[in-house]
Amino acid sequence: MLAMQHSNSSGISALLPLSNHTAVAKEPKMEAVVTKNTTQPRSNPTAAGLTMTLGIIFNVVALIILVKAYNRFRRRTKASFLLFASSLVATDLAGHVIPGSLVLSRYSTSTEAEVGLGSSFQDNSTDQDASCLFLGGCMVFFGLCPLFLGCAMAAERCLGITSPLLHARLVTTARTKMALILIWLLALCVALLPFISLGDYTSQFPGTWCFIRVMEGTKATDLAFMILFSGLALSSLGLAFVCNTISGITLVRARLKRSCSQRYTTRSHDTEMVVQLVGIMVTSSICWSPLLIFGLISAVRSYTSSTFSDKETYKHLMMTGVRMATCNQILDPWVYILLRRAILRKIYRITKKQASFRGSTLRRWDFGSFQNSEKTKVDPKSFK
Repeated sequence: MLAMQHSNSSGISALLPLSNHTAVAKEPKMEAVVTKNTTQPRSNPTAAGLTMTLGIIFNVVALIILVKAYNRFRRRTKASFLLFASSLVATDLAGHVIPGSLVLSRYSTSTEAEVGLGSSFQDNSTDQDASCLFLGGCMVFFGLCPLFLGCAMAAERCLGITSPLLHARLVTTARTKMALILIWLLALCVALLPFISLGDYTSQFPGTWCFIRVMEGTKATDLAFMILFSGLALSSLGLAFVCNTISGITLVRARLKRSCSQRYTTRSHDTEMVVQLVGIMVTSSICWSPLLIFGLISAVRSYTSSTFSDKETYKHLMMTGVRMATCNQILDPWVYILLRRAILRKIYRITKKQASFRGSTLRRWDFGSFQNSEKTKVDPKSFK
């Protein structure tokens, strides 16, 4: 983009006569016009700030609910699930605040660069290299962590439902905390790969966020890094789907063979947790799949083809994908806020009352219409 600006201004200088001082004096203004016209459009920072604020509020509310539930079920089998869930919401909260602050900072910096001169913009872009690397690492780290945690939660519940005795022997609070640390370390190691020259982070369209290099100048290391990132994320979603499917089938079979109320109480907790896990899995799949798929396709096409004809289209697709991925951190807390057993019971009772009310109204209407038809029935003998 800057190269285009400089080439345009050079062309303008070549067309202007050197002896004409008036034309030379007006050259900076003409260059500023060209710079303004060739600058990529920026998104509205108000929308980003509003999204960040809503995400913080929702995550804090969900975190308070989960912490209270964890203190209540500390010594039960649900404690490990609640510890995973609390860590997931806390990670979403951090992933919303840290990258969001950097994005807002890049908004303000890019706005200042647009109103300034071209040299000032060059200096600002140089100063942003370190922040772009950090923002790209945050995108990868906070992208993998929720998917890894959702997969671990699904595997833990699958083990607890299918083999309760083995779960009670293997899954403890200390081991759950160790698993959380390992998940965070694994995501951190993947995010730090560009710092050892395996892949690279670069600014993405429209210049307010950073991610793996997938659009221009993609190298073999960039392609390998994108394949690793997408492969780990999609594998986590696939494994979570398998575990949740097994858990759901097991719960349905147990429901059909229910024999005592105590067993039903235990299974009701499991049903609540599996419903929440399915909500997390569906939300993550919808929000993260576009960015993972579009990023992988863009990296492959940029690496294998010297002429990337659909580059502008994929730039906008990547922008749409990152916006949907950001929505995941806003929607995840609502899974715990809405899909709780108390809320589900209220919804069930309201739905049942509405269904019974409609049924009774329909029966009364049928009976009343039947009586009216009997009253208005004419005796055939009266015509004789």
